[in-house]
Amino acid sequence: MSAQSVTSHPVRVQVNGSWREGAVEARRTLADFLREDLDLTGTHLACEHGFCGNCNVLLDGEAVRSCLMFAIQAHGRSLETVESLAGPGGELNELQQAFTEHHALQCGFCTPAMLLTAQEFLRENPGETDERAIREAISGVICRCTGYQQIVEAIQSVAAKA
Repeated sequence: MSAQSVTSHPVRVQVNGSWREGAVEARRTLADFLREDLDLTGTHLACEHGFCGNCNVLLDGEAVRSCLMFAIQAHGRSLETVESLAGPGGELNELQQAFTEHHALQCGFCTPAMLLTAQEFLRENPGETDERAIREAISGVICRCTGYQQIVEAIQSVAAKA
């Protein structure tokens, strides 16, 4: 049996405001492309079945599960990862600061996806502080540590300032 050659496909995406390029196999996931090729390790992999939401990134402003998406599907599009949130000097943005102040993280594994999902919610619903609406918005990201209350409170505090 002869070895089968693997075809690479060019992919060019705008990640956190900068255009990045690579060559990937058709089956390479967006999560693996971000973590391994672009060294953006803030995107976490947990279940790799799309259930937990811990790999969420924002694609054209909407949360997507990067473990279920192929890198070539993002070609020509805009991505935001958790690395986009902090300022150029590493200073925390308002949402990250609220998570810190409200103790909205424990182990931190879900935090990148939770922050990005909250970011999407706050953009789409400026000023919305309703607990039920916030819980619905973040329901696709599984957190095993916090019980969610502090996360909701952190998001409410940012929304209240809008």
